[in-house]
Amino acid sequence: MQNIPACPQCAMEHTYPDGDLYICPDCAHEWPMVADTPVEESREIRDSNGNLLQDGDDVLLIKDLKVKGSSTNLKKGTKARGIRLIDGDHDVACRINGISYELKSEFLKKA
Repeated sequence: MQNIPACPQCAMEHTYPDGDLYICPDCAHEWPMVADTPVEESREIRDSNGNLLQDGDDVLLIKDLKVKGSSTNLKKGTKARGIRLIDGDHDVACRINGISYELKSEFLKKA
């Protein structure tokens, strides 16, 4: 006898295999027999000139940027040293003059 798992949605044990799927007749949930292996995406973050950015790079701002929630501005040509690449819309974390910022790579160029 095969070892057929219980339904992950309703926990009933009346599941049966059908092709590449397990099917639960109680709740009609279907799931693959072979667990999907997460494919690690190779994330490429590029600056405004198309250069590939990496953790630890130094970058320059290509335009003046207003800082939300503050009256300060980051001036064009300001250098950020030792950046970190992060997930999200703002994909670069850095420190400028001792203050942490998250910036979009489209406003940066590799120094």
